[in-house]
Amino acid sequence: MPVSESTAGDSSDGANSAELRLRPPRNQLNKRAVRWWLVQTVLLVGVPVVVLIVLGLLLPDARTVLWLCGGGLAVAGLPLAILLPFWWYRVHRWEVTESAVYTRTGFFWQEWRAVPMSRIQTVDTQRGPLEQFFGLATVIVTTASAKGAVQIQGLDHELAGDLAQQLTETTQATPGDAT
Repeated sequence: MPVSESTAGDSSDGANSAELRLRPPRNQLNKRAVRWWLVQTVLLVGVPVVVLIVLGLLLPDARTVLWLCGGGLAVAGLPLAILLPFWWYRVHRWEVTESAVYTRTGFFWQEWRAVPMSRIQTVDTQRGPLEQFFGLATVIVTTASAKGAVQIQGLDHELAGDLAQQLTETTQATPGDAT
């Protein structure tokens, strides 16, 4: 059972063994990815703010400068840290067909990638502590591309396992040199 919403014979994707074209992927990430990213970004901004405030308490001579820096970081960083995950959820997409893995990621600079099955070298899943807490996982598709691996973040951990299994089976059955 394929984990993608696409069907193998879907001619609208334009991807077959002779032609692979870049197109928008169809699948959204799991909605829990928004909370996962939210916690990550708030920690990324919040921890330095707390450190600057504590340092201001401990270093009276530098208190004003430290608190101004902490306040500036909080005023500029926290709204951004809260809004970015919602934007990322709107942008990030993925899809797997018989012939390729498609992804779209990014914020200001969006990156669209199509990885032919014949070019896939390894397929891995990764679950950090926060991903485990939210029941999510990342599928990492490694190719010989200089651009590096393709990552599909924010997938339900069971879907990620099924997707990794499907990609492994498909790439083993796909002729090509994976280089």
